[in-house]
Amino acid sequence: MNIIRKFSILILAIASLASCVEKEEPIVYLDVNAHNISGSWKLAQWNGAALNDSTYMYVEFVRNDKTFTIYQNLDSFMNVPHKATGSFYIDYDMELGAVIRGQYDNDSGDWAHRYIVRELTATSMKWVAKDDMEYVQVFERVDSIPMAPVQK
Repeated sequence: MNIIRKFSILILAIASLASCVEKEEPIVYLDVNAHNISGSWKLAQWNGAALNDSTYMYVEFVRNDKTFTIYQNLDSFMNVPHKATGSFYIDYDMELGAVIRGQYDNDSGDWAHRYIVRELTATSMKWVAKDDMEYVQVFERVDSIPMAPVQK
């Protein structure tokens, strides 16, 4: 009887420890729409590599009028900040899912690619160029965009 009691206590102790093990929360993916991507985002990775400390790209999406503002120094001479504005559109492809595209203001044309939006969560999203599946960008949501002098 004593052995059964000890065994029962041991089982209860193991069960208690098992319930204390931290459980990983499931990832919640969001529908890709203007509401869920609205806000400020920072480009965190480009083709699998993190951006260096002096290079940046921020994008802010406004859902009501489907506009964007980009602040970046990726393609500028001597890291001079640049600001671009325009409109964005989200289309749905039966095979690929949500595809985002954009058009710059001031007759600057369309974005270089249309992007399949994947793995959208409350804090991150992945964009894959529709015409080049090796071209991948990962964005992380930020509370605000650091202000810097920019040129149009």
